[in-house]
Amino acid sequence: MAALTTDMILAAAARILLEDDRALLLTCSEEGIRIRFPTTRRLAEYLGVPHYYVLPLFATMEEEGVITRTERVGISTTAAGTRRLFLLIEDAHRTEAERLLGRDLYEVLKKRILG
Repeated sequence: MAALTTDMILAAAARILLEDDRALLLTCSEEGIRIRFPTTRRLAEYLGVPHYYVLPLFATMEEEGVITRTERVGISTTAAGTRRLFLLIEDAHRTEAERLLGRDLYEVLKKRILG
């Protein structure tokens, strides 16, 4: 298997949220819109790699300001991470996102997140 990348983690998260869970948990605040991220263990299982393979990527994503981890709360995207994840959703998972959210809400979120 090729080395894991943060883009692979984001793509797996999009598939888990939209296709498996069929749920997108959003938090809206003055800082922007955040999306609740799958756990590191869930992503590792989904990708078929040991848990410790994804941990360094999560640290990198946190350093780059893509995600934030809060103890006993979980992992969510930052406003910048939401933009990256939504670009991926727009490119590869638009149909699933529109089915889940409805076309109107999807378009409102798209406009708010992507501009």
